[in-house]
Amino acid sequence: MRECGARCKRVLNSLARGGGADKGAGMSDSQRALDITHAALSAMQDNGAKPHASAEILAALAATLPPKSAGTQPRAAAPVLAPTRSAPLPAMPTFTAHRSAAPATGTKSERLAALRGPVLVCSLCPNLVQSRSQVVFGTGSVEAELMFVGDAPGVDDDLVGEPFCGEAGRTLTKIIETMGMRRSEVYIATVLKCHTGTPPGATENRKPTTAEMQTCKPYLLEQIRILQPRVIVALGGVALEALLGIEKAAIVRERGNWRELLGIPLMPTFHPGYFQHTPTMARKRELWEDMLAVLEKLGRPISARQEGYFLARGI
Repeated sequence: MRECGARCKRVLNSLARGGGADKGAGMSDSQRALDITHAALSAMQDNGAKPHASAEILAALAATLPPKSAGTQPRAAAPVLAPTRSAPLPAMPTFTAHRSAAPATGTKSERLAALRGPVLVCSLCPNLVQSRSQVVFGTGSVEAELMFVGDAPGVDDDLVGEPFCGEAGRTLTKIIETMGMRRSEVYIATVLKCHTGTPPGATENRKPTTAEMQTCKPYLLEQIRILQPRVIVALGGVALEALLGIEKAAIVRERGNWRELLGIPLMPTFHPGYFQHTPTMARKRELWEDMLAVLEKLGRPISARQEGYFLARGI
């Protein structure tokens, strides 16, 4: 913020000295500087900050104003905060764009729709804005008892606009159906809402960075608060790291152990895409045991056939 203030001061001082060959252009630049400054101050005030302008900055602003001519209606002055030398500009709040976009009251559908709009136009991560085709918000029933959370949208998800649309999504659908449910009954989302892109020479999507996940996580948490599922399933180590703030979560060790998020039971398990690389019967059975535990937590009946899945045959 100090750097921004210093840069602003240099620009305004330059304008005050007549930094421009043409006077008319100088006045245009001055007015533009005032407009930009006013917009920035308004945005900061909207976000809860209480900025103060120094006496030097105000003097530079005043020096750039053109003289009033008789008979000319003065331009409406932008509100200017009282000058002070003692109060430095405060640091901008972290994640200012994440002030709750959903109303506290209303149906789940209404509140989720209110959140969806700001998420679809989010530009907090400029690099992800460049790599995505569209934002992948989430899909499923607003009355879902069970919510699955992955790490980030894949290539297919980015094109379709829904999470888990590719090969991993087909595996997830099989898992859900084997649990005795339909995909439309659950809710599926990802920590990141944007495709991370594929690095040159790589065949897989890039893993989200910690900063990217921290930036996007508030959107997911608000989805969870609105939906209030009875159980959350974290699909893979990256999703678990993001949800619980665990560094380098080893999903082989963490899976099958109940955790909690926002007061909701959370089950970590393998990402469905894991079985595209390691389709061993033992790993499939481990994932299935996690899903049996989820069914039990939901109070759903478990048949003898379900109990015996993946003991002798694969998906």
